[in-house]
Amino acid sequence: MVIQSTLSTHSLSVVLPRAIQSEMVTVSVKKGDKLNIVADAWHMENDCHYEWLVHFAPGDADMPSVRARFAPDGKLTITVQRRIPGQTSGYSRGPLGTRF
Repeated sequence: MVIQSTLSTHSLSVVLPRAIQSEMVTVSVKKGDKLNIVADAWHMENDCHYEWLVHFAPGDADMPSVRARFAPDGKLTITVQRRIPGQTSGYSRGPLGTRF
């Protein structure tokens, strides 16, 4: 997984194997400014499970802004807006998840 950051955005991207379809990918926001990404081809035995846990600096990422896109070529791209110092989020619920 490649993570690139600008002053306004964090961008995470990875090209997954062709066996991984969009419905096999889950992106979840966790407490403590963490992002959990799981890709699992449950019908295979080898090279079928990928998982990342990304920790952002406290208060740096606007977690409700997480957006994920799965391209036909298998590229998963996730963007997270960065917070402006002093900005509050209003995020107070438990973990959020996205299935494709």
